[in-house]
Amino acid sequence: MPADERPDRPPRRWVPTLADVGDVLLGLATTALGLGVAIALVDGVTAASPLGVVVVALAVAVGDLLLRAPLRWFAAVAGAMGALVAGLVVQVAVAWVALAYAPGIELDSAWATAAVLVVTAVVMAAARWVWGANDSDYVIADVLRRARRHARRSGAVPDGTRQAGLLVVQLDGVAEPVLQQAIEAGLAPTMQRWLTEGSHRLEQWWARVPSTTPASQAGLLHGDSTQIPAFRWWDRGLGRLVVTNHPVDAALVETRLTTGKGLLAGGGTAVSTMFSGDAASAYVVMSRTRSRGPDGERAGLGPGPSFLRFFASPFVLARAVSLSLGEMVKELYQARRQRVRDVRPRISRGGWYVVLRGVTNVLMRDLSTSLVAEALMRGDPTIYVDLVDYDEIAHHAGPTRPESMRSLEGLDRVLRTLEAVCAVAPRSYRVVVLSDHGQALGPTFEDVEGRSLLDTVRALMATPAAPGVQSGTGEDWGPLNALLTSAFGGGRTATVVGPDARARDTGEAAAGGDVPEVVVVGSGNLGLVWFPHAPHRLALEDLQERWPGLVVGLAAVPTVGVVVADTRDRGLVALGARGLVLLEQDDAEPEGEDPLVAYGPRGRADLVRAARLAHSGDLLLVSTVSERGHVHAFEGQVGSHGGIGGDQNRALLLHPTDWPVDDDLREDVGSLRMLVGAEAVHAQLVRWATAAGLRP
Repeated sequence: MPADERPDRPPRRWVPTLADVGDVLLGLATTALGLGVAIALVDGVTAASPLGVVVVALAVAVGDLLLRAPLRWFAAVAGAMGALVAGLVVQVAVAWVALAYAPGIELDSAWATAAVLVVTAVVMAAARWVWGANDSDYVIADVLRRARRHARRSGAVPDGTRQAGLLVVQLDGVAEPVLQQAIEAGLAPTMQRWLTEGSHRLEQWWARVPSTTPASQAGLLHGDSTQIPAFRWWDRGLGRLVVTNHPVDAALVETRLTTGKGLLAGGGTAVSTMFSGDAASAYVVMSRTRSRGPDGERAGLGPGPSFLRFFASPFVLARAVSLSLGEMVKELYQARRQRVRDVRPRISRGGWYVVLRGVTNVLMRDLSTSLVAEALMRGDPTIYVDLVDYDEIAHHAGPTRPESMRSLEGLDRVLRTLEAVCAVAPRSYRVVVLSDHGQALGPTFEDVEGRSLLDTVRALMATPAAPGVQSGTGEDWGPLNALLTSAFGGGRTATVVGPDARARDTGEAAAGGDVPEVVVVGSGNLGLVWFPHAPHRLALEDLQERWPGLVVGLAAVPTVGVVVADTRDRGLVALGARGLVLLEQDDAEPEGEDPLVAYGPRGRADLVRAARLAHSGDLLLVSTVSERGHVHAFEGQVGSHGGIGGDQNRALLLHPTDWPVDDDLREDVGSLRMLVGAEAVHAQLVRWATAAGLRP
């Protein structure tokens, strides 16, 4: 409870201090400066004297103050989109009135008002950059001023008397080795300071296959990722693809996972996540965007009032939109720079990704920062936020390319901003920073092989009597065919036809329905194949009988490192181009070359678990992994994750030093002991929260 609300202390009468006056004057001066430059640049508005500009700045500040209460009421009724519309209308209306009626200001066109707002926001952002100020602070400047005024008039409250709180910040896709590089390069000074001062400790945790955001976040927030075999998958029970970044499917998956005791149960808040973690308040959470609240109304993006300070604060939204456009221009330049310099591997970086980068790296980051700041000032006990900046850029540019590493600089600034809010929040928050997985570099499967994984599977499914796969003489299949015959008996050997053959289309709609004959999905360098016409998962023997060229053909593709299939009597088997190994028999020796050597000490355990998940494919594939840790994504990404290999499984955990990781939760991974799987990280977070009194 804040000091001024304690029953044993009479409320203080607020008397403005010099610091309060300084805050007001500084805000007024910076706004006046931005407005002055904007009025000078924008046609349709002129100023006869600086006094008129100061009056406009003062009028904007007063209008914001007077309209905040009615706007909060409206946002509570109209929700997040209502807050957006109201915020835009009010900002333009207040600025128009100020410019139209301030002495010494001539406004010739109402349209000039919007231009003044945008230019002012850009000028103020540029000034902060030149001055070296933290640009994330501007997003929540009003929140910080309000909190500091509250703290000054209520008196300082020692940390020992404040209730505890937990803030978990997910840096999406950032591998622990990549963060180490960023710290050494001076791109993450906030996290570096925490490590240098000894308040935090940085270590790795192992993101198991599938090393994707849906699986890891389900494990982190709900303690269970067993319903998620990839980013998207074929659900035999539903008879369709489930795609986790679709709101309906995210909600479906969460109903399969939740026990009501997630990480954020008991009054927590989720911001910009895929699943809710059973949070009481959820903002921009995929699984909740189409849900309904207790009153039966659609919950949408979350309660409207928390969005209001971002949407209605003068120049904040205009700044975010303007800088988002700037980010898009920067992406176009950086993509061209890669092409001109012939940086390899690379992929096309055009289309909707340009817009997506601008939205995620500026607009969504600023909005998430604002929403978290509001939750901190409310004193929500546990808060979890996902920041996706790095992950989006790294997918298209590469995990350690300059633009990807630079995005970590912006994320570190967000941490510094949230640290400042935590210092004046009603709770004593501890900050845990983690990632859901890393990323690995490499040219895509299609770039190397010249066709997609789906086309490859379709070609290999061709029967000997039908057009088949172009594969030369097929000599490289001989040893593996012999091994399969020796290990499992029966079946037919693969038949390869000549170089002019063309693949039969096995993806067309089945007779009497829309169910395809084969479904192939890629999650980074993890590939999954289903045969939906079969009511259950097919065994290797079934596949050999129906499509004798399929399994050995996939294993022989140069960029495929291992193919995992189930057998009728001997469990899972992993096949490579020149050998196989039974995965569920610990004493089984590889026959031929061991196909798991490149996947390290966790290869066998991770692939067994992934292949045994309820919705896993009939076949599971992982690309080859080079000595440098490069992989081949089965989708169009030069930086990828989802399978195993490189740094994609080496996620980070930056936690308070006096909150150590419990040794009984660790496992051996080679020479290291670490948490293995998002479920283990969830268990540790729950233990910390319980010890801090945040959970029963």
